[in-house]
Order: sequence, then structure tokens, then C-alpha cells
Amino acid sequence: MAIPATGRPPPEVGHHPPTPAQPPNYANLLKSAPNIPSSQLAETANGGNPSPCGVRSPMSMAIPIKPIVYLHGEPTVRFEKKEVEAMIHQQDLNLAVIGKFSHGWPEIGLLRTAIPKQCGLKAEVNIGLLCDRHLLIRCTIAEDYDTLMSRQTFEIKEKNMPYLMRTFKWDVTFNPEEETRFAYGWISFPGLPPHFHGEASLFSMAASVGKPISIDSATRNKTRPSSARVKVEVDLLKSHPKSVLIQVGEGAEITSTSQRIRYDFLPKYCPNCKLQGNDSIGCWKLNPELRPNKADPTVTGGSTAAGGEKSKSQHPTRLPPSSTSHITNSEWQTVTYGRKTTGKGNPNPSQNTKQPANSLENPLPRLKQ
Repeated sequence: MAIPATGRPPPEVGHHPPTPAQPPNYANLLKSAPNIPSSQLAETANGGNPSPCGVRSPMSMAIPIKPIVYLHGEPTVRFEKKEVEAMIHQQDLNLAVIGKFSHGWPEIGLLRTAIPKQCGLKAEVNIGLLCDRHLLIRCTIAEDYDTLMSRQTFEIKEKNMPYLMRTFKWDVTFNPEEETRFAYGWISFPGLPPHFHGEASLFSMAASVGKPISIDSATRNKTRPSSARVKVEVDLLKSHPKSVLIQVGEGAEITSTSQRIRYDFLPKYCPNCKLQGNDSIGCWKLNPELRPNKADPTVTGGSTAAGGEKSKSQHPTRLPPSSTSHITNSEWQTVTYGRKTTGKGNPNPSQNTKQPANSLENPLPRLKQ
């Protein structure tokens, strides 16, 4: 029997050649292992290479002790970039979240119990005090990380007292005086054809805005074919595209369609004061007149508006004591008009004391009729 030109013998009857291995698909990996961080899934789907977003897989490499070198007379230690990435993995910081309390907070021991219960976390988390008003929350699964990052604020109640906690992404550039410019937001693709509503195609389009995280339940359950919605991690300082071009075809037969991107929710960010929820228009650093003045200590119950005007208060104004007044609560002055005496004095009145002419205690002269 002749052998084909390919150099391979013909397949035997009833024998089926093995199907060649297909590269892993991101959506299938996410369904099969929902608790694996999305960065690891993206890299696995990419054949082990770093993902397009620049996120590499965690490495458990041994970091050697570095020698001390002197730079301009100052002792210096230098680490490579891949070593820093290995440190992040070794310290369980891949899924780390910052919890910020701006208006008081309970004891750290109470927070370790209250945060997992009241925030709806499913797995174990490690909570510790990072610095003043800031907690470092190390999550162990991506679902808990997304839960903390998907909401701007959490109300933690302890002993019938509510405490407001805001959550931010932790990274190596963390500074307690500044808030990170990275945040979670929601984008949607109105009018997108339903055959593009799969997770892989949506993540491909959402990558033009930021790092895709997940799709909403209506898109996953196919109950809203008019629009698809994706949660993304965005850089609030970058410009965000208004549309993405979708091309279909091969070779010269390619059709292009411009798909509009609608930003359902993106937090504001001020590049001057480095705070989320604020912008340049309402920035106190650029516009000091917008900063509310401190309340006047001589006014009880009053407040100060942003423009500097004091608001009306139901309490009267408390005046400072006068340095020229000699009247006290323990002594009344006796005022004599001719033979009539009015007022009551204390057992040791001071009516015999001669008052100066310009004293406030001197009675006014009687008007002549």
C-alpha cells in the first residue's frame, strides 16, 4: 500500500487521531476556577506569557541578600523589578485592599471581626493597621477582592456606632497622604449585537478602557440583549475612549463597526489634591475660598458656610466678658433716686463706693418733665 506524500501512514480503521491541544480560553478558565485571581487567568490563557495589561504571574523566587553600595555617600540597596514582584507575592499582597477611616474608627481587634461579616466576605482575610486611619486588608480569593473594590464606601457598625470605611487598591506606590488614581468603574456597550455578549469578546473590547474585571448578572444571564455591561479597573488620570472599532473578517474582506462606550460610573479624581471623589472645580487646593472655615469658638451651635458666612443658629451669641464691667452675679448695685431706693443688695453692698464719672454703674440722670 502506498504511503501518502506526507510521510505518515494512513490511519487504521476505527482509529481516531488525538485532537490537537487547544490553547486555554480565558472565559473557560474563569468558569472552572472562579477563585483564582484574574491576573493569573489572563496569563495562563496567554500561554504563560505576561498579559497585555503588564501583570505577571506571581513568582516564588528566592531573593538574595543585596550588598550595600554607596551613592553620593549614602548607603544604597537596589532590587530588580522581578524581585519586587516576587516580594508582593510572598507577602500575599496580590489581592490587597486599603481601608480608610476618615471620621474615627473602633479598635483593630473589633474590626478584624466586623469587616468580614459586614462586608460579605466569603474567605479568610488578614487585617492589620498600616498607618493612621488606614487598614491593610489581604484577601485570599479574587471574589472577596472584587467585593471590597466594587463599592466606594462601607458602613461598619460597632457598639451601635457607624464608622465609614472607604476602600482603595493597594500598590507599591501607596502614600497615606494621597489616594490612588486607580478605581473600579462600570462601562456598557449600548446596541452591541447579542453575539458579542460573551465574556471573551466583552473583555477584549473593555481592555481599551482599562483592566476588565467581570460582567454584570444581566449580561451573564442573557436577560438584557440591548446592552452589555462590564466592570473595569481604570486609571482616573488617563483619557478614556468614547468608542471602540470592531472589525470582522479576514484578508481584504473586513467590515468595521464603531461601537459606542458609555461610562455608567467612574469616580472623580483631582490631580492637585490627589483625592478621589473630587475634581479640579471643587478642589480646595486650587480654590482656597471653597474650603469651609472653622467654626467660631464664641458662637455656640453655629456653623460656617463654604463662602465664609456664618449660618443662623438658634442659640444666642456668647459675648466675651468686658474688662471695664464691675458687675458680678454675686452683687447687685443699689441705685438711689432722691428718697426712694430700688433694687436689693447683698449683705455687703458696695453702694458706698464712689464710682468714677464714666463708670457703667452710674445711673442715668432723671429727665426733667
